[in-house]
Amino acid sequence: MEFFDLGTIFFLIAAVVIFFQLRNVLGRRTGNERPPFDPYTAARTKPQDANGKPENVVSLPQRKRAAGEPAEDAYVAIDAFAKPGTDLNKGLRAIKDADPSFEPKGFVEGAKMAYEMIVMAYADGDRKTLKNLLSREVFDGFVAAIADREGRSEKIQSSFVGIDKADIVSAEMKGGEAHVTLRIVSELISATRDKAGEVIDGDPETVAEVKDVWTFARDTRSRDPNWKLVATEEED
Repeated sequence: MEFFDLGTIFFLIAAVVIFFQLRNVLGRRTGNERPPFDPYTAARTKPQDANGKPENVVSLPQRKRAAGEPAEDAYVAIDAFAKPGTDLNKGLRAIKDADPSFEPKGFVEGAKMAYEMIVMAYADGDRKTLKNLLSREVFDGFVAAIADREGRSEKIQSSFVGIDKADIVSAEMKGGEAHVTLRIVSELISATRDKAGEVIDGDPETVAEVKDVWTFARDTRSRDPNWKLVATEEED
């Protein structure tokens, strides 16, 4: 059996002494220790009073809106779209009051898409698409024109180029129904051919400018968010 030299024994004794000193200073882990300080968490977690409200926080009094009263900033987008005090601004505000989700710019973008779909569906004789986008009266008029065209074995060859302008010219509430009228300037290549394939109207190679005044409506009391075309007029 080998014996430890004096140097080895000295280091062993020193290690045991240091271990017990650290244990007395640091103590034992019991599982109930406070977690280390996290400045990011501390910034988000404020002391709370007995009612669960953060201490040292002053709540400013807020005026309660009356029932049906719009938020103070509800008309910001409308005022930027139409000059305050004008009939158009008043009409758009009335629609906003009835339908808080209404935004004029978003409406115009949706109307532009609907316009293209309706124009192309009419040219193609697509009654199903038209039925979803038109009021009953307008739908009946479009279908009658399509049937008349089909009765003469005529076909419309049409290509939609794009919309140059789409401006809201009037807006109003009629009872619970919102009505918005737009003036739309579009470009279209269109030609009508007879049974023999001869062009009898329009030009299949020329881009024509088309000016329309269309009115869309939606019942604001309905859960259906879709607007439908309720009136059409072509500008000269």
